[in-house]
Amino acid sequence: MDVQQTSRFTVTRSGKAVPADQRAVLLADPGFGKLFTDHMVTIRYTEGQGWHSHAIGPREPFQLDPACAVLHYAQEIFEGMKAYRLGDGSIAMFRPEENARRFAESAERMAMPVLPEDLFLEAVEELVKIDADWIPDGEGSLYLRPFMFASETFLGVRPANEYIFCVIASPAGAYFKGGKKAVTLWVSEHFTRAARGGTGAAKCGGNYAASLVAQKEAIGHGCDQVVFLDAAENKWVEELGGMNVFFVMDDGSIVTPPLSGTILPGITRNSIISLARAKGHEVREESYSFAQWRADAASGKLREAFACGTAAVVTAIGTVKSVNGDFTIGNGDGGIVTEALRADLTGIQRGTVADPANWVRKL
Repeated sequence: MDVQQTSRFTVTRSGKAVPADQRAVLLADPGFGKLFTDHMVTIRYTEGQGWHSHAIGPREPFQLDPACAVLHYAQEIFEGMKAYRLGDGSIAMFRPEENARRFAESAERMAMPVLPEDLFLEAVEELVKIDADWIPDGEGSLYLRPFMFASETFLGVRPANEYIFCVIASPAGAYFKGGKKAVTLWVSEHFTRAARGGTGAAKCGGNYAASLVAQKEAIGHGCDQVVFLDAAENKWVEELGGMNVFFVMDDGSIVTPPLSGTILPGITRNSIISLARAKGHEVREESYSFAQWRADAASGKLREAFACGTAAVVTAIGTVKSVNGDFTIGNGDGGIVTEALRADLTGIQRGTVADPANWVRKL
């Protein structure tokens, strides 16, 4: 193994890196979340010592004690972001500073140490550089998963004193299989994702674990995703299992549920709001009930709806199913506003559309 020092990190190159010819075959159809690069980043935290042992090394399993705190008390957070290869061959990331900021906010909510934002960015960028050959060509990307968990060995309900921050990377193709142009949603009547005062605004694994039984229910009804209503009244649309949601009205205005502590403050969500307003759309962050959603779809007032997130980017919603019956939005196949916003966003990410807000960070 080749060991060297770069910035704050000790770099140990993998002696078992996938050969170029085999990597090319894998990248021809990477799927999503099943294929991983050769290396990973780790940084450790110890109470009284702070962040230390900054390392980039071969991707390998962790060795955890059975009493490791994360296994019992679920102190864990993560982020999702992407690196793209631009037309000129350079590599860029989309608004990684926002991921660093949200990661810090999630850490505070989960009583975990805050990783400095500059260190977060350096860790992600160094991994992208060492595994740059894993970025797929064309519309593919390198999905990056920074995460942190409590690694102290103890039993007792308190914040841990030791943590591990890690970054892994996964070449990514399409998030939804089958190349669907519009997805079908199931409205959960029995399960909620988050309540006020809870962890809904933090990107922690527990939120996703809580959504899985509802997602399983959605799949059982032939749907791609579940959409959750609020916990207090079971009335207001909140978000999907892992994506924010938008509604496009017949007057061109756009509605999205407000951030009230129960909804993840999506970076794609924030970007869509800015892009839509720049294109002349009125965007209202306001509560929108499921009953109104159904009525507006039936009357034609609602023309389009879409979900957005890092993995799926912008995805049209075609049909909504529930125990009280199904309804279709517009022609059931997306719409021009959804497509235009998706084109603008992906164009900025890949350097083919002007980036007036300087969202793209080149490596």
